[in-house]
Amino acid sequence: MSILAIDAGTTGVTAVVVTRDGRIAAKGYQEFAQHFPQPGWVEHSPEEIWQATLEACRDVLGQVDRSELEGIGITNQRETVLLWDRETLGSPRRAIVWQDRRTADICTRLRDAGHEERVAELTGLRLDPYFSGTKLAWIAEHEPHTWALVEQGRYAVGTVDSYLVARMTRGLHHVTDVSNACRTLLMDLSTGEWSDELCSLFGVPRDALPDLAPNWGELAVTDPRSFLDLSLPIAGLAGDQQSALFGQTCFEVGDSKCTYGTGSFILTNCGTELPRSSAGLLSTAAWRSPDGELTYALEGAIFVTGAAVQWLRDGLQIVGSAAETAAIAATVPSAEGVVFVPALTGLGAPHWDPHARGLIIGVTRGTTRAHLVRATLEAIAFEVRDVLETMPARLSSLRVDGGASANDLLCQVQADQVGVPVERPELVETTALGAAFLAGLGTGVWSSTDELRETWALDRSFTPGRDRTAYDASHARWREAVERSKGWALV
Repeated sequence: MSILAIDAGTTGVTAVVVTRDGRIAAKGYQEFAQHFPQPGWVEHSPEEIWQATLEACRDVLGQVDRSELEGIGITNQRETVLLWDRETLGSPRRAIVWQDRRTADICTRLRDAGHEERVAELTGLRLDPYFSGTKLAWIAEHEPHTWALVEQGRYAVGTVDSYLVARMTRGLHHVTDVSNACRTLLMDLSTGEWSDELCSLFGVPRDALPDLAPNWGELAVTDPRSFLDLSLPIAGLAGDQQSALFGQTCFEVGDSKCTYGTGSFILTNCGTELPRSSAGLLSTAAWRSPDGELTYALEGAIFVTGAAVQWLRDGLQIVGSAAETAAIAATVPSAEGVVFVPALTGLGAPHWDPHARGLIIGVTRGTTRAHLVRATLEAIAFEVRDVLETMPARLSSLRVDGGASANDLLCQVQADQVGVPVERPELVETTALGAAFLAGLGTGVWSSTDELRETWALDRSFTPGRDRTAYDASHARWREAVERSKGWALV
């Protein structure tokens, strides 16, 4: 018995097959292109996402016995919005990605009109270009001919999960779950349902949106003509960060994780009580069970962490791969006063400044690429510390996952900065693992979360160093640099 899990991320699609003992038996991966039509704009081609999904799944299916598969779980980059033709499944435009900043002016208009407090009350979010609702409002405002077909019912609106389900089922199902829906600015967080008030505010027809399904159960069935000759239940859906929380088996109130991906995201399980934060954290839906019970979380969303390493590789070309960064950074004992604020797409939690821009300060004639690489890793740890310091309760440990968690130097710097042990599991692909766990619950591969918890295994725990004075001083220098980065796009 095994589950096919699809992790449709920001830069590529990962497919894994997870066995009943929680082991990854096979893995496939396919990148897709990033499109930057203007400064601050980020887009993806829906067709390229779909082709990458097919390729990654084709790869992994060639490594396993298909007859062992019981179901499919899907997890995805959140907030990214797509339009597609309900009949042909073709898309009239590229997807607007969560990192995209083009709607900053729309957010300002809504804020100036006095809507932010009500939006925050209903959604647990804030008016920021990060979220999907303003992206849809932008399309309606700037592409009226396309939007007219949304209003006429020809084009569907959705997030990446709902698009993949449509493609996998030959258009028979238009569904999403609360963990994706709650990031659109269109869902009432207290009820877990689409809000007519919010749909009206952002001008989005309710009928264009997906149906809201529980996070596990038989949600849809794939069409073999569309999806690699497979007829399997799609039995688990979740946004990537909630999926990682589930994959880390953070099922108890207070359990927390940090995922290092394109950005970094810290989530804390808050149970069935809707949490509120006045310190820049987001209230969010974690998951909803088939019996309708909602579990909530507090989230700190950091937009650029792994993407900063990617920029060192592709933009500056000073590293050949992300895997090199630990060795390069370790050649110097410190960043020698160099601080890098990777506000390449603005700042997320807890600062929330879409007009901030990246800043490198403290450079001297003696600065080398090793200092800049080390400053990049330190920046990731500083950003996570900023978020954790706004959490209502102090952690006893922090579970980490995602690609960069394999970097021992980063994990040690992180432990030094947050002052608690950083725990890395044996399986760091916890985003895909969470989707597999959800689908496994939905198909009976696992009977309960208690059974899932037994699959979690520690790889290594990183213990914080004792030089708190030095760690606090470096963090204070970082905070000064962050202040200098704010508002730069308006200067």
